[in-house]
Amino acid sequence: MVEEKMGACFTATKDQFDNLEKHTQWGIDFVERYTKFVKERSEIELNYAKQIRNLSKKYQPKKNSREEEESKYSSCRAFLTTLNELQDYAGQHELVAENLTAQIIAELAKYTQELKSERKSHFHDGRKAQQHIENSWKQLEACKRRFERDCKEADRAQQYFEKMDADINVTKADVEKARQQAQMRHQMASDSKGEYSSYLQKFNQEQNDHYYTIIPNIFQKIQDMEEKRIERLGESMRTFAEVDRSILPIVGKCLDGMTKAAESIESKNDSKQVVDSYKSGFEPPGDVEFEDYGQAMKKAVSETSLSNSRGESKPEKSNKRQGKLWPFIKKNKGGGPEDFSHLPPEQRRKKLQAKIDDISKDIQKEVDQRDALTKMKDVYIKNPQMGDPTSLDPRLGEIAQNIDKLQAEVQKFEGWLAEVEGRMPAKSDPPSKRQSAVFETQNNAPPVTNNCAQDRESSPDGSYTEEPSSEPGQPPVKPADPEFDDEFEEEEVLPTIGTCKALYPFEGIANTCTNEGTISITEGELLYVIEEDKGDGWTRVRRNEEQEGYVPTSYVEVFLDNNTKELWGSLAMEFPWLS
Repeated sequence: MVEEKMGACFTATKDQFDNLEKHTQWGIDFVERYTKFVKERSEIELNYAKQIRNLSKKYQPKKNSREEEESKYSSCRAFLTTLNELQDYAGQHELVAENLTAQIIAELAKYTQELKSERKSHFHDGRKAQQHIENSWKQLEACKRRFERDCKEADRAQQYFEKMDADINVTKADVEKARQQAQMRHQMASDSKGEYSSYLQKFNQEQNDHYYTIIPNIFQKIQDMEEKRIERLGESMRTFAEVDRSILPIVGKCLDGMTKAAESIESKNDSKQVVDSYKSGFEPPGDVEFEDYGQAMKKAVSETSLSNSRGESKPEKSNKRQGKLWPFIKKNKGGGPEDFSHLPPEQRRKKLQAKIDDISKDIQKEVDQRDALTKMKDVYIKNPQMGDPTSLDPRLGEIAQNIDKLQAEVQKFEGWLAEVEGRMPAKSDPPSKRQSAVFETQNNAPPVTNNCAQDRESSPDGSYTEEPSSEPGQPPVKPADPEFDDEFEEEEVLPTIGTCKALYPFEGIANTCTNEGTISITEGELLYVIEEDKGDGWTRVRRNEEQEGYVPTSYVEVFLDNNTKELWGSLAMEFPWLS
């Protein structure tokens, strides 16, 4: 019974250790699982921050003229602010990942190693104590069996002695031998009894210590270890939340910045920027007058022409000469002339003003550099040991040349700007007043001298530029070359590409060098178009088989061949008698 009871106690204790070992191992696995979760969350935060930064960088404005022009709109500036706030927003998520790694992942990884070592130590002590009590029990059992065996041997020796002593046939020596054997067995039994008794007391004391001191202490340490593990997990989970909460104020400021940027968008100012950017400065046309299309077009053109043009017919040879050089004129395939004459007046004025401002900044930089070098030269003069004053003269000369060149550039662009501002009408003038201003400008314009050197010539980029001596606002004139006169004597007249209607009267001036100057037109007159405006503000037209020349593009309404049928169709519907 005692053996069975003790065996049951040992088994129960061993089973408890097995259960605790499994549970504590599960606890360590749970800590490692939670650490892996936080690590993956940190990686997600880093990847999210990286994607946010890449997204913000992708939509950041590029350093080109288009993006710089867009920056003047409040909506574009608000978008740029949003992108910048996103950078800070991404930085906060990177901070979350950094704090999770430093405050949770690293700490839990270190604690897990300590927990494994502590658990191993506790269970080693428990196994050792369990093994010691089991070994003590086995020794006690051995002493007990030895005492039992010695007692049985002593009883058998006593019985044998008594039997030998009662037998008369046995010699005295044999009896004495049996007596000594019985005494020896009794002595061995007595010794075994003492040993058994002593070891029994020792085992009982060890067993008492084992079950009431050693094992409870080990279980208590394991319990403390488990509670500490659970508390550490709780602290990590609390830190997990606090790390996110710590960035909320900064994230809130980022979101407030985005909201403030969105509220700063001003639609009216943006639309005004568009108007200012694309405002052409062209003068609106005057009232359209009634036109009589009852007669054929040629007849109408002939009757509405100037009286002096009817009698001034030129020989057929002159007709052929007018179109002989036209195929050889270079087209403007470049990015536009230097004076921006291919742009509308208002846009041209803005471009010229911006160019003047840029050159002025360059001049100021050169002036500042010159002043600095001048001061340095003065210092060298006063203190020759610091440097040679003459060594700065080449650089000062170079800067002076640069300033002269830049000032010449400014004067050139200011001249073009003055020309544009002189041509542009006042915004508040009515159409009639603006027309009278045009007439006054024409009447006061200086006459074109008979000087072929003032003709326009082809610029390197294909556009036409004026010679410095030519007057602004003159039409393009083709150069006359006697060699081409002979070679293209039989050149055909240029074909018409459409029609145009004069919106305002214009008094033309013929060029005696080429016979291809401007021609006079009257308001409402219909003409043939033989050359479109090439960006210089002039359109080449033909009145009849003999007269052709240039007129200001803003003075006529052009209908090319694709639109001519639509024009006559609309006129026929409005005036059925034309058909």
